Amino acid sequence: MSLKAFAAKIFANRIAKKTEKWVNQPVKAQQRVFDHLVGQGKGTVFGKDHQFQTITSHQDFVERVPIRDYEELKGYVQQIMDGKQDVLWPGKPIYFAKTSGTTSGAKYIPITKPSIKNQVEASRNAILNYIHETGNADFVDGRMIFLQGSPELEEKNGIKLGRLSGISAHYVPNYLQKNRLPSWETNCIEDWETKVDKIVEETKKENMSVIAGIPSWVQMYFEKLNTRTGKKVGELFKEFQLFIYGGVNYEPYRAKFENLIGRKVDSIELFPASEGFFAYQNSQKEKGMLLLLNAGIFYEFVKADEFFDENPRRLTIADVELGVDYAMVISTDAGLWGYNLGDTVRFISKDPYKIVVSGRIKHFISAFGEHVIAKEVEEALQLAVEQTDALVNEFTVAPQTNPAEGELPYHEWFIEFEREPSDIKRFLAIMEESMKRQNSYYFDLIEGNILQPLKVSSIKPNGFQDYMKSIGKLGGQNKVQRLANDRKVADGLQPFKIS
Repeated sequence: MSLKAFAAKIFANRIAKKTEKWVNQPVKAQQRVFDHLVGQGKGTVFGKDHQFQTITSHQDFVERVPIRDYEELKGYVQQIMDGKQDVLWPGKPIYFAKTSGTTSGAKYIPITKPSIKNQVEASRNAILNYIHETGNADFVDGRMIFLQGSPELEEKNGIKLGRLSGISAHYVPNYLQKNRLPSWETNCIEDWETKVDKIVEETKKENMSVIAGIPSWVQMYFEKLNTRTGKKVGELFKEFQLFIYGGVNYEPYRAKFENLIGRKVDSIELFPASEGFFAYQNSQKEKGMLLLLNAGIFYEFVKADEFFDENPRRLTIADVELGVDYAMVISTDAGLWGYNLGDTVRFISKDPYKIVVSGRIKHFISAFGEHVIAKEVEEALQLAVEQTDALVNEFTVAPQTNPAEGELPYHEWFIEFEREPSDIKRFLAIMEESMKRQNSYYFDLIEGNILQPLKVSSIKPNGFQDYMKSIGKLGGQNKVQRLANDRKVADGLQPFKIS
């Protein structure tokens, strides 16, 4: 065992003991976070607007701070972007993480010194937890690759902005820098396909032991390695031991990955976002991720089926139940208050508190990390109808993750036309351009040749009605689901497709 591996084991044991302390007192851990956040927020513009000086309990907080999404916090964010201090958190954030928006373009999520510290420590602790559990630390001597966005950042009024993965690249510990790939120059390449080609060249002869990234991007890397070398990834990288991922569900990719690798490797699931780092997989033997209750984030949970009620009940960690889907609401040390993250989670354990991500509070498609929402597909179709002679009765969209051999995955649109467009190519092009314009993740996936452009499958006249009837949901308040992250609706529509 190398000195570095030996030191990693000692450090892992120390972190495990610290983790155990708050895991054994989860409610107290969250109360400490709550008290700290409210105390820090009292002197801010947001805190004064919401009478933080009078908040002494969670119930006080609920009464003064409504649940908001980004669009409803945007006015405060704009004040920060205009140069104002002490708006959402004392001082100014050090970064804005630029991410895909919902109704008004890009979102700019503030990141402060304490919040980036918690993000970095959570990433580190996920790996140290794995070392502590398995006793395996040999991989620290090998090469590690983190497939991520460019670390080059812009600046606005003294605040740097960029993608979260690019920001995180600036916080790789010194003791890992010598092991880390790709090179800084390669990491700064914006064109994804060019970047992956360069990464393949830099890594194909290296001793890779850890590979991390969103599964869809890593799959592309593995496929290019296989094409260039003619070898399985596990044969090429004999010391490859650990795959770290987050962002999308890995299960649809697992069989494909094991085929590309040629053997099984351990994996760690993470639950990070621009808004914070929420959980990581803490056991190779059990499902689920450990919810981080002492890392600068106060959690509230609203039952998913009550979320759109006028005054839904906001539960703390002490009140949640197993097996229930909850919308996760967060308040953070970056100044997000009562913030609707949009994700739904389900608790599978309360000792310790462990979750699985069960979906989004609204329908979406994110099979490849694209985060497409209903508003985006509706606007794309509306534009295509307005600019052509088509008329549409009904539609839905689903990801095709297992296309015909040799094809890239794509979004499949099921459309029942009242009148088909006379120029279907133009119709498709209008929708495609609208999707890329609205959603930067979708744009990146298309440009990076992870996805091919969308396709349309025509549905017979009254096909959607017949489908809804077949599932017992015709009429009343029932609506056709506009989009889904699986193919349940798509499979149900197969008998109603026009050949």
